[in-house]
Amino acid sequence: MTGAAPLYLDHAATSPARPEVREAMEPYLAGVYGNPSSHHTVGEAAASALEESRARVARVLGMRAGDIVFTAGGTEANNLAIKGIVLAGLERGRRHVVTSPIEHESVLESAEYLRRFHGVRVTHLAVDSAGRVDAATLRAAIADDTALVTLGHANNEIGTVQDAASLAAVAHDAGVPLHLDAVQSAGWLSLAGLGADAISIAGHKLGAPKGIGALAVRGRVPLEPLLHGGGQERGRRSGTENVAGAVGLATALELAESERDSVAARVGAACSRFIAGVLWAIPQTALTGEPVNRLPATASFTFAGTSGEAVLLELERRGVISSSGSACAAGSDEPSHVLLACGIPAEVAQTSVRFTFGRDPLPDDAPERLAALVADAVRAVSRP
Repeated sequence: MTGAAPLYLDHAATSPARPEVREAMEPYLAGVYGNPSSHHTVGEAAASALEESRARVARVLGMRAGDIVFTAGGTEANNLAIKGIVLAGLERGRRHVVTSPIEHESVLESAEYLRRFHGVRVTHLAVDSAGRVDAATLRAAIADDTALVTLGHANNEIGTVQDAASLAAVAHDAGVPLHLDAVQSAGWLSLAGLGADAISIAGHKLGAPKGIGALAVRGRVPLEPLLHGGGQERGRRSGTENVAGAVGLATALELAESERDSVAARVGAACSRFIAGVLWAIPQTALTGEPVNRLPATASFTFAGTSGEAVLLELERRGVISSSGSACAAGSDEPSHVLLACGIPAEVAQTSVRFTFGRDPLPDDAPERLAALVADAVRAVSRP
């Protein structure tokens, strides 16, 4: 791989826009440019494309078209779900949120905002060493005034997949809505039929551009808008809609769903070979997260006796692009809060490196060659 184009293994951070998505979006960037709220033929053409995209996204998520709120991405979708549902519940005396300590920053910071400015109690469920949330632990945490349970369907750093259906059953038994952050799992796992009341997705993880996402929230769930103005998105998210982005998101989501079973099997097999190669070649390595119930494209390791950042630099010199965890904690050199919550010591957590594969096929021998490059990079920076 050295000397060739870099091998990009940071698709959990972002993926390139697919050609089919760019082609589908192009007419709405120039030709069908109207404001979908305008009552003339140009605006109505844009509105028609927007509503068609809404219905397409809803079909994949197992929701109704009216449940879909287009957003600027996953962070906004998570903020709208958590703040919107909890703020709407305050007048009914619902002042409690249940989440976990391994969630994306947009989830944790939304809950923290509610705690600081609205006096909402926040419970962070304990997770086990693989980052799993136990249904019994969730059941014990729900109180009479719980407004929302908000959890990640699959973790963005370690790839652990939660038993969403079981967690939804617990929440519903208590009469509490469940929000799933499905930004990482969309396109890799089925999202329909899980029982979630709200689901967040982001286009740029799926092959759509950055700047478009969606929150699917069932109509029976009260939602306070965060953006006020012209009342777009059925009053739940004001602002002129990104029509081209919505078309792109719908196209990318449909493509990923149509290929999901075959692509997940192929990528999962390659990723498993890569994991086995790394664990065999580097004795001080540990795989983080659930070893079986994990995203098929995610492999995250700690390399004891190294610095994760040093390993990343060595890998880039060898033509491999990866990351040390979430790309959303800008400029942070602190150990991963996900790994700390899983019980990994801080000094070990700082050695973590995450590899996330894309959907395109790789050469047959790529997993083994990649594992060898990782081993070389780790040996180059290992402390004696």
